[in-house]
Amino acid sequence: MSKYVIETKNLTKNYRNQTAVDQLNLHVPKGKIYALLGRNGAGKTTTMKMLLNLVRPSGGSLYLFGESISHFGKKNYHRIGSIIEAPAFYENLTAKENLEILARLRGRHRRDTVKHALSVVNLDIESKKLFREYSLGMKQRLGLAAAIMHEPELLVLDEPMNGLDPVGIHETRKYLLQLCREMGTTIFISSHVLNEVEQLADMVGIINQGKLLEETSLQELYRQSRRYAEFEVSDINKAALILERSFHISDYAVTGNHILRLYEKLDRRAEINSSFVKEEIRVASVRIGTGKLEDYFKELVGGDGIG
Repeated sequence: MSKYVIETKNLTKNYRNQTAVDQLNLHVPKGKIYALLGRNGAGKTTTMKMLLNLVRPSGGSLYLFGESISHFGKKNYHRIGSIIEAPAFYENLTAKENLEILARLRGRHRRDTVKHALSVVNLDIESKKLFREYSLGMKQRLGLAAAIMHEPELLVLDEPMNGLDPVGIHETRKYLLQLCREMGTTIFISSHVLNEVEQLADMVGIINQGKLLEETSLQELYRQSRRYAEFEVSDINKAALILERSFHISDYAVTGNHILRLYEKLDRRAEINSSFVKEEIRVASVRIGTGKLEDYFKELVGGDGIG
């Protein structure tokens, strides 16, 4: 059995002369929250539509629960809940009436399916209000209720916090974390808001202009924001060798042709600098800095970042 609930191999979608998704390789582990992070128009929604068989890929392979999507029968889609773009419901019906229709179509998983889903998103108190009278945030919350009411194994949520007020964002985040940690639900979300992803995701895929630039754990991303000592040296390879052999430093990164960034033993930087000089390595500068996640994303995608 595959350890990935979602896996893509060179997944591609072309629209005439435009490539919306370009050879995407995603790996979404079971029981984790994975955030696809990128600017608006980066290809996030198109990717999710291909996962749900709403858009046919132009190339590549896509697997759900270890099974090729070409063999993933319609009956299996009950294992997935989703919100893609703006949720659509009957304008002249209440939230309860809308969900009752969906429950009859899908088949109930518990006797209080509708009541439970509405209480989770705090819409049970709006029992008489029609959908057309809902605010954007209330519509988004009803969409989430529809996505979770059949207790799916996988949730695919396109910008789930859109339109929510701060309280709504907090409550939704709390519920998604609970759903993942306690129920083992795998959650695949898209977002262009870095702060939102930091508080929710276990793993992050960074997409820009349809290409996956990086796929990593949030823990590894936080590594980019730690305090560091940066050396600009004439011989990067020789300097790295000294760090490893003389100072037993393994937690460092090469960030340019002549830039070494140390994440440990910063208090020994003067001693390290002296060793470089003794070994005839020119040191142009030494500085202490703190990386920021936002700066890291800017470096990856260019321009003004994501959010």
